[in-house]
Amino acid sequence: MNTPDSKRLGLPNLGLGVGLRSKHFVHLMQNDPVVDWFEIISENYMNNFGYARHVLAHVAGLRPIVMHGVSMSIGSTDSLNLDYLRQLKELADEVKPVWISDHLCWTGVAHLNTHDLLPLPLTLESLHHVAERVNRVQDILQRPLILENPSTYMEFEASSLHEWEFMTELVAKTGCGLLLDVNNVFVSGHNHNFDPEFYIRNIPHKAVVQIHIAGPTDCDQYYLDTHDQPVPTPVWHLYRLAQELTGGVSTLLEWDANIPEYPDLVAEVNKAREVLLGNFPDVPVYRTRLADQVSNPVDHQMQTTHE
Repeated sequence: MNTPDSKRLGLPNLGLGVGLRSKHFVHLMQNDPVVDWFEIISENYMNNFGYARHVLAHVAGLRPIVMHGVSMSIGSTDSLNLDYLRQLKELADEVKPVWISDHLCWTGVAHLNTHDLLPLPLTLESLHHVAERVNRVQDILQRPLILENPSTYMEFEASSLHEWEFMTELVAKTGCGLLLDVNNVFVSGHNHNFDPEFYIRNIPHKAVVQIHIAGPTDCDQYYLDTHDQPVPTPVWHLYRLAQELTGGVSTLLEWDANIPEYPDLVAEVNKAREVLLGNFPDVPVYRTRLADQVSNPVDHQMQTTHE
């Protein structure tokens, strides 16, 4: 599968979408979804044949679905979890997603899942290891795998490649697609002191089939990828740049904590239309109350902790 051009992979621009979350199940069973498509967390529906699968079947009858995983652990040194991949394929055979994605990371060792998206050492050895595993997964799933750049908070001293270089080479070796999370680029750029615009300009744009947008949190010493706030202005600027460079790909708003009511979620993702016209909302990066206490000790008694 050495075809890094997303259009040759037959993956369309689905428009504007949101994550399918249990908070909105009742609303979605009673109302039109309004948005163009939905992304599900694959693991939430694997071997789950209860009400959530019922809602998924209902929504899938109305809108396209994309499956997004968090446990493939494509970068692990453990052997591939063939039972997990079998269950993933079974779900895909039923849901018929437009594509399947996961993260460029590892999630544990000795087959213990830490439920964290852990960063890879960005070396040639790691690149060859991941490329071999991606090719095997694509053979099992019988479709291209779409991989997302994670947000990171540490780097390996052994790394000899930049993440954008690693991803470019991985696409060339495997023909996989890319899920460009511009919020993660923003977070990692701040944490590791690199220019997020340079990152976005130097990935293989034809391989990008989807973009994630989200709201992070300023924790004073670092940015944290919290998915619990409105998208801030600098992330919207990166989003517009990415859409210009890719020629336009599917957009997904991630919001996983402090989830707003469904109409407010739709209003947030719809801001993307105005952004593409050059109209940017004035939204700062959300700053925790704790960070304010640390940075402004005089105001300590005026602050409360963020919940």
